Amino acid sequence: MDVLQEKGLTPLRAILGFSLLTTTLHYAHNVVRAADYPPVPGVPLLVTQVVVAFGWVLFTVFGWLGYRAYRQERYPRALVFLLVYSLSGLASAGHFLVGVPQVPAFWFATIFTDSAAALALWVFVTWAWSVLNRVTARDQVSTQH
Repeated sequence: MDVLQEKGLTPLRAILGFSLLTTTLHYAHNVVRAADYPPVPGVPLLVTQVVVAFGWVLFTVFGWLGYRAYRQERYPRALVFLLVYSLSGLASAGHFLVGVPQVPAFWFATIFTDSAAALALWVFVTWAWSVLNRVTARDQVSTQH
């Protein structure tokens, strides 16, 4: 088993599990209680709800594709999918572009837990990419004669 499977699969599962939990809670609240969040100027509430629901599904598909590719040891593809999936957590911080949501503390906290999950995924992807691109002494070519 290679190092990415041996050392990476468990943390990846934990990060994806946490991300799935927090984004599901946050996005569901955004759909059900959309009126509690600052509106995007010129965008009707129903359109916002549909976009949020569709966005969560789309991002989650990228997460699933990333996990599947990682399990299949198709690492470059997996890491790209996982980076796209991480945008689901970063998108939550977009609330602050239109105002501060006046929602109960638990739901407000999910904005930050979504961002924390995205950051954890970025750290993981950075680690995995560095493992993929590690050059060993055996791989180096001497330029000295």
